[in-house]
Amino acid sequence: MRQPEVVRLAGLLLALVLFVPIAHAGRRTLWAGAFLVEFLSQGRLAPLSALTLEPTREPLAVAGAAVDRYVPAGLPGSAPLVLVHGFAPEGKDDARVREAATLLARCGFDVAVPTIPGLTRGRLGSNDVAPVVATLAALASPSVVLGVSVGAGPALLAAADPRVRERVRAVVSLGGYASAREVLRFWLTGAYEYGGVRGRVVHDPELVRSFVAANADLLEPAARAELMAADADRAARFLARLPPALERYLDELSPLRVVGEIRARLILIHGQSDRAVPYTESLRLAAARPERTALVLVGLVEHVEGGGGAGWGAARDVLALWRVVYALISA
Repeated sequence: MRQPEVVRLAGLLLALVLFVPIAHAGRRTLWAGAFLVEFLSQGRLAPLSALTLEPTREPLAVAGAAVDRYVPAGLPGSAPLVLVHGFAPEGKDDARVREAATLLARCGFDVAVPTIPGLTRGRLGSNDVAPVVATLAALASPSVVLGVSVGAGPALLAAADPRVRERVRAVVSLGGYASAREVLRFWLTGAYEYGGVRGRVVHDPELVRSFVAANADLLEPAARAELMAADADRAARFLARLPPALERYLDELSPLRVVGEIRARLILIHGQSDRAVPYTESLRLAAARPERTALVLVGLVEHVEGGGGAGWGAARDVLALWRVVYALISA
């Protein structure tokens, strides 16, 4: 986000705080606004860090998973939150993951961060749901689950798991997906579509080839050679006749098949200009589970980071995001 946009953002949030009804005034109002300033400005402005003490980071004993806990300083009774990271080569120790967990803890959450092994290698597997399930089972009380990017897959799948779904009080998906097959189509061809919304993004061919190489063992040699050409038409022909084993693999990783089994509130946040996972994936999830589901489509967020914006559209986005943060820390 450019500096003039950061200044405008700060002004919008100041106006928001000033015009919030007095009944809602207090620490949570301030914390929610300060969190958004720091998140949307990508740390260029850091009011929440200035207002709060550094959380304590410590290991959390969870059977079969590597988990860190971030404990807010001076905030007893903090609400538990499980942060499920996206692609992060170092898992819970990734610098971006640590920054996100710290910011959430400063906002008043008691944050648990499990490493998702597949997302350290850039490829999810069905066993990547287990660390989230184990973390939820280990916590003392029901938690918010926040899934970021493709980490929303294991987050949503865990929230639907009958062993722990009663231990989830809300699920937040930030730039997440519904159908692994549709995301594969988007990554290989750039095309996305749902409910009358459609479009196409031009991907860097080298990124497409890197993705194919990372998943080479799932492909027959002929299919691998076709996809390495990074040609959208060839990829579309491949997707039209997926091998049965690959189709089963994609279905296993698709939250769409189980989202109706989630008992908790569902909050879907997606940037309308997201070039990594199209916002049609959140439209798909919201249509599959409309009850107790909030869909928040914004222009201020790109994929999982703050983007640009100004004017009334940005003000509406700020208000929508503030309401989400405020509701979560007030619950």
